[in-house]
Amino acid sequence: MELTFKFFIHFFILLPLASFTLSLFIPKKNENALSILAYTSVGLQLLVSIFFTYQWASQGFHEINLKEFSVYQNGNYDFYLDFYFDKLTMVYLLLGSSLTFLITIYSRYYLHREEGYKRFFNTILFFFLGFIIIIFSGNLETMFIGWEVLGISSFLLIAFYRDRYLPVKNAIKVFSVYRIGDVGIILAMWLSHHLWHENISFAKLHNAELVHEHIMQNSLVGLAIAFMFYISAAAKSAQLPFSSWLPRAMEGPTPSSAIFYGSLSVHIGAFLMLRTIHFWENQIAFKVFLIFSGLLTAIIATFISRVQSSIKSQIAYASIAQIGLIFIEIALGWEVFALIHITGNAFLRTYQLLISPSVVSYKIREQFYHFKRKPATLEDSWPKRFEYAFYILNLKEWNLDNLMYTILWNPLKKIGRNWQILNFKFVFYFIGIVIFSGLILIQFRDEMPAILRHQLPFFFAFSGFLIVVKAYTEKDSVRKSLTLIMLNHVAIAIAISFNEHYDFMHNFWYLSGILVSWFVGLLVINYLRNREEWISLDQFYGHVYEHPKAAVIFLICCLGLAGFPITPSFVGEDLIFSHIHEDQIGLAFFTALSLVINGLATVRIYARVFLGPHIKTYHEVAKRSS
Repeated sequence: MELTFKFFIHFFILLPLASFTLSLFIPKKNENALSILAYTSVGLQLLVSIFFTYQWASQGFHEINLKEFSVYQNGNYDFYLDFYFDKLTMVYLLLGSSLTFLITIYSRYYLHREEGYKRFFNTILFFFLGFIIIIFSGNLETMFIGWEVLGISSFLLIAFYRDRYLPVKNAIKVFSVYRIGDVGIILAMWLSHHLWHENISFAKLHNAELVHEHIMQNSLVGLAIAFMFYISAAAKSAQLPFSSWLPRAMEGPTPSSAIFYGSLSVHIGAFLMLRTIHFWENQIAFKVFLIFSGLLTAIIATFISRVQSSIKSQIAYASIAQIGLIFIEIALGWEVFALIHITGNAFLRTYQLLISPSVVSYKIREQFYHFKRKPATLEDSWPKRFEYAFYILNLKEWNLDNLMYTILWNPLKKIGRNWQILNFKFVFYFIGIVIFSGLILIQFRDEMPAILRHQLPFFFAFSGFLIVVKAYTEKDSVRKSLTLIMLNHVAIAIAISFNEHYDFMHNFWYLSGILVSWFVGLLVINYLRNREEWISLDQFYGHVYEHPKAAVIFLICCLGLAGFPITPSFVGEDLIFSHIHEDQIGLAFFTALSLVINGLATVRIYARVFLGPHIKTYHEVAKRSS
């Protein structure tokens, strides 16, 4: 029976992977084959999942944990793929398969003759693959693979109408929030290495005595890990203070809005909190914080949704409010109730978003045949001055967007502008001296005083942070920005190399994918420079229309530079954090921040060069306000 269960779990993982791979080779004009492949594979997944759930339930609902294989192992470090199946996975599997099946059937007709028909189905299947990896993940490392897939598929679907300004702009904005969630997972993995002294699996978290023993030994680390989980979950599920991205993600096609931001992707944060509940359920301070944040999100999102003029924005904020309540239920330990709430909210929001294009005709019909006066509301009983002020505050979405810019992005841009004062040649000389001196100093790390060996990693990590901020704010040369991103990774590798047991092989795992991606990316840019008059980062150029193959290759290179799980650098990122000491908080912070910003910088380069309104006047250009 164990072999049978193992076969089914492998089937659930490999079927989305096979269908996505196969969809890449179907010609874009063959709409019928693309749609049939999508809904047939997802429908088969649904049927098999129902059969498997029945078989699994008849065996007593026992949990299944499969440690597949170790990708890399060295001493106590073991990066392994692990798959886990329990009641939580079962609910999300049935929910995800059902809704994706419905969306693929709906999209077959809704997107008929759409120029990006193939891209849409490619991305939906890619998203479904990431979703399945997340819900079947048995440890944080495996989950992070699916987490990254969800992030990039969200970016591609929001920017689906890539000839328009706002979809591309909002796609970058949403991706920036997702990168903050990525940092939460990365730092949680780093702290978990020190708390458990191994790559802990979710199955071991069910051992209450083991969890209690480790948390009692270091309660502050346990609390920090719980807060890192919350940051990741809040960013993905649009909880405060990250709520403003969700309505901006509605720029994509209606079916993608329904499956991503109405049902599945937006509830992944709740999945993370449910999956890790056995870790933080006895941390009272964190539970109080989770209840308070969920309640605050529910209240604020409810008021904001009541003043939105767009039906999609109303649905988005209504969904945010419900997820805030779901977080409260999870904090109170009502796991079954939370799963019922998640399922109901997902189906309701999917339905609402799918019929949203028709809401205007429904409202017109209501006005003619079923007109009713607007009923009195709670706000009508307030003093008018207060009511109007509160209305404006909600209309401005409590300035959440401005808050994100003030706290996060504006300080980075200010640092980048200070770099602009310096001549670029001087900047490269400075970076070259820093990296060259680091390579020399590494050779003498064993002879260094302990205090110097402890401080140098922070210095080089901070230097790497400054380098990648310069890459993020660069507006002139694409090649310079790409090179700065690559040098940022080199600076991080140098910083970690001062810690013991970090050797050449670890650097190979980390830098091999980075260097190859950087070199191929430069070749693509040179290819464009030979065929186009000028390419910079001061605006959107839209070269994907005339150079689609170059755009695909460059996107893959950008993903490689960002540490996406297509190169060994993905394992290398986890490796470098496993070698950061528990007391090296500054090193961990600037390393994580550098990884966030270089991901944003690479996506920004791709968007500026290949997406947006085309620079050439003989292409149709959508209005900026579209």
